[in-house]
Amino acid sequence: MKKLLISAAALAVTAGMGMAQDVVRMGTEGAYPPWNFINDDGEVDGFERELGDELCARAELECEWVTNEWDSIIPNLVSGNYDTIIAGMSITDERDEVIDFTQAYTPPDPSSYLALSMDVDVENAVIAAQTNTIQAAFVAEQGWTLVEFPTPEETIAAVRNGEADAVLADKSYLAAAAAENDDLMLLEREEQIGGGVGMGLRESDDELLETFDAAIQSMKDDGSLNALIEKWEVASTF
Repeated sequence: MKKLLISAAALAVTAGMGMAQDVVRMGTEGAYPPWNFINDDGEVDGFERELGDELCARAELECEWVTNEWDSIIPNLVSGNYDTIIAGMSITDERDEVIDFTQAYTPPDPSSYLALSMDVDVENAVIAAQTNTIQAAFVAEQGWTLVEFPTPEETIAAVRNGEADAVLADKSYLAAAAAENDDLMLLEREEQIGGGVGMGLRESDDELLETFDAAIQSMKDDGSLNALIEKWEVASTF
């Protein structure tokens, strides 16, 4: 994986960023390409792996990666199984009541529908979404028929086996699935749901949050965050 170079200007910005502490455990799902996934070597890979490694380098932190299923990713952060969530998690008021967020490291990614036919009327269809996502909450709020699944792969499988008519998820995830499967197609309709994507931390970890906030800002300032977003095609740029 190609490392982003830190310019002299960025080093000057981040010189005071380091903080003395134990290894920071970076929690992710490992099942949501291109944001995060497990590669052929069994390692966490994707946009957030490259981003997280760069943030840790700029903050002079020693970090390690931990995977956790999505439906328990917030409870297991709160209970101390890892120190951050960096897993394509949109910043919402509901989540912010339980954990704290850094500033967004991507703008909001539109949510799209994936189906076997372009003729699906989503308002009168069965929509699959991953449990505890902003998309599942959106479908429920509309009063549409919702079926929820623990993993994103299962939502797509539900469309293929007839349990659902369409999947609602982040466009970047579904676009990759559509590109790899000739029988699946993105519907024209999109939804704008939630805020940008940020790192989640325990509410007690103010110093660590400030450290990652500063590292994210330094990547915005020198353009390297936009370059990374473009490389992995996860969202629009800042």
